[in-house]
Amino acid sequence: MIYNDELFDLEDKVSQLAKDVLNSQIVTDYIQSYQTIEKSSEVSDLVSDFLTKKEAFEKIEPYGKYAPDFKETRRALRKAKRALDVNELVAAFKVNETTVQNVLDYISLDIAQAISDTIKVDAGNPFFEFAKKGCGGTCHVNK
Repeated sequence: MIYNDELFDLEDKVSQLAKDVLNSQIVTDYIQSYQTIEKSSEVSDLVSDFLTKKEAFEKIEPYGKYAPDFKETRRALRKAKRALDVNELVAAFKVNETTVQNVLDYISLDIAQAISDTIKVDAGNPFFEFAKKGCGGTCHVNK
């Protein structure tokens, strides 16, 4: 790679973009919601309960329906996960997290399309419909 002024200018622009994203209201909301759930004893209790139930289920999961209390343990795990997911603070954090991810996905897409419309962008989000993604697993199949 040849290092020249063009490369350094590009690096400066990328750094400025990163600073702009970090200073955006979207990222500020994300950071605040993250800090809120980190400080919440209620969320901490829900996470602890979920992890305990997850560990208990993972111990019996290989035995499937033959394990004693398999259905009850699996149901308890699902209830703990649901309680965690519907918690107001956790739900707000997940919304903010998805919003930040969407912004980053669109930035990646804009950069790729500025170069060429044929560049594939893997957003990692199944709902990110505007990106041209890979071949769907069929591009290497001989027909």
